[in-house]
Amino acid sequence: MSRPKRIGIIGGSGLGQALTSQASGEEHYFDTPFGRPAAPIITSELEGIPVAFLARHGRGHMFNPSQVPYRANIYALKELGVTHVIASGACGSLVEEVRPRELVITDQVIDKTWKRDNTFFDDLAVHVDFAYPFCQQLRQVLLRVVDKVDTKVHDKGTYVCMEGPQFSTRAESLMHQQWGGHVIGMTCMPEAKLAREAEMCYALVALPTDYDCWKEHQGDVDKHLLIKEIIDNLNAATENAITLIKAAIVEAGRLLECDCEHHHALEMGIWSDRDQITDPVWDKLNLLIKKYV
Repeated sequence: MSRPKRIGIIGGSGLGQALTSQASGEEHYFDTPFGRPAAPIITSELEGIPVAFLARHGRGHMFNPSQVPYRANIYALKELGVTHVIASGACGSLVEEVRPRELVITDQVIDKTWKRDNTFFDDLAVHVDFAYPFCQQLRQVLLRVVDKVDTKVHDKGTYVCMEGPQFSTRAESLMHQQWGGHVIGMTCMPEAKLAREAEMCYALVALPTDYDCWKEHQGDVDKHLLIKEIIDNLNAATENAITLIKAAIVEAGRLLECDCEHHHALEMGIWSDRDQITDPVWDKLNLLIKKYV
């Protein structure tokens, strides 16, 4: 029995807890070939559109960015019928013009992570196109409703994804600026790559909470007040992002019946000889490759 197509909503710092606390619906627990997702996935409807909510860091924010079970998260969403993912993530701003509490609908990524499982296909040679990491159709849905939020929404930006969990040195922050980065965070990768391998459309709403350390603070700054300011910025950006995503859901729902090139990302990507795929590998990857094998 096939599942209904759904919009997946992945919440990061702030938004993950806010959305799952507001969401009511059926909780789904999974044991995937890649382990358990970070949290139960809640299926429900938002504005009449089937959705699936997932808190990226788990309930209580227990997984740091390097330990998030990204493969299990995306695989479980795929199993629930998710074809489009709207993700969010707190980040630091690398440029003056992207201010805390504003939002960025990112269009490019620089991946600096190095210790995370970044593919489903450890057992096969699979190469998907990733020149444009975010779905343009889904990005445009978000951009068409920017007038619904009381803050500036930047229509593009390059997201630098660092490993963490420590923040950047100032030298690194200045380097990231020179690379052309606009925001820096720790969670977009490998999530976006895995979504592409799972043939999902994926878009990211980045939530700047502060300026990264390239921008030095004036004088003596009380660290407690600084943390409070960052948390206040996160809360404000979270409310803005929730408003934006809710406004976009109805139009995003119309995409559920539309075809997109990302829904065929594996068509030319599987380089391994199909006849050499063993039964254990087939069982593990069936959900992802059954259209092509």
